[in-house]
Amino acid sequence: MALNLARAGTPLVVWNRTPGRAEALRAAGARVAASAEEVFAHARVVFVMLVDETVTDTVLGRGGPEFAKLVADRVVVSTGSTAPECARGLAADVEAAGGRFVEAPVSGSRKAGELVAMLGGDPDRVAEVRPLLAPMCRETVYCGAAGSGVLMELAVNLYLDMTLAALAESVHFARLQGLNLEIFRAVVDSGQLGSGITRVKVPMLAAHDFTVQAATADAYANTRLIADAARAADIATPMLDLSGELYGESVRLGNARLDMSSVLTAIEARTDTAAPPVTG
Repeated sequence: MALNLARAGTPLVVWNRTPGRAEALRAAGARVAASAEEVFAHARVVFVMLVDETVTDTVLGRGGPEFAKLVADRVVVSTGSTAPECARGLAADVEAAGGRFVEAPVSGSRKAGELVAMLGGDPDRVAEVRPLLAPMCRETVYCGAAGSGVLMELAVNLYLDMTLAALAESVHFARLQGLNLEIFRAVVDSGQLGSGITRVKVPMLAAHDFTVQAATADAYANTRLIADAARAADIATPMLDLSGELYGESVRLGNARLDMSSVLTAIEARTDTAAPPVTG
């Protein structure tokens, strides 16, 4: 996402908790900061994408005296996946400290121009940030007050997580039935079920290629976020619950940092467990 901004000519100051991951940005012309504090010192609009609420709070110093020094007179754009109440709480704290807050979680492919941002916050603040999102996102959709963006992301990811688990099960079924997986892919993609997901993921599933695009551990954590939000609202999620179990099983099989399509291995393990013993 930051590379797309840099390639569009946006002046950038960047920082990553894993320093080596910023080198491609340095090569693209971005200034690589030594700390998050240095980013805030040099940028008026700061995009924050961190793995969870705990890390976000730690990096921002939330709850401590340094937090207000960082965010005052800054626009903080939270692009990570969090619980809705965390987004609302962070928004309130940023605004109370004299900053401005926009949430912009994203869904879709990280390829240039393929992401969709779901925006939440004050409409005037959102309007200010929107042009900066253009190099990263194909669409930017305003969803409502702070918290609405992440709720929308959870609703979309509920569909995504179940869809990928179902697609993995379909590939597994086709393989064990002796079907040609190239023909399977062609049939799926030529019909109403064809999509960007099937075009990217079916070849990966067929080849057992789990090169990470979205990590299995992140998909599993996301199913937990969705389930927690559902339980808080007394909403049943039977299909999500089963797919969440499968992502958790894949994590326990050692696939945490592999692509979420590794959910296939959890389905395969269930087949191996269910298969009757071979006697001779």
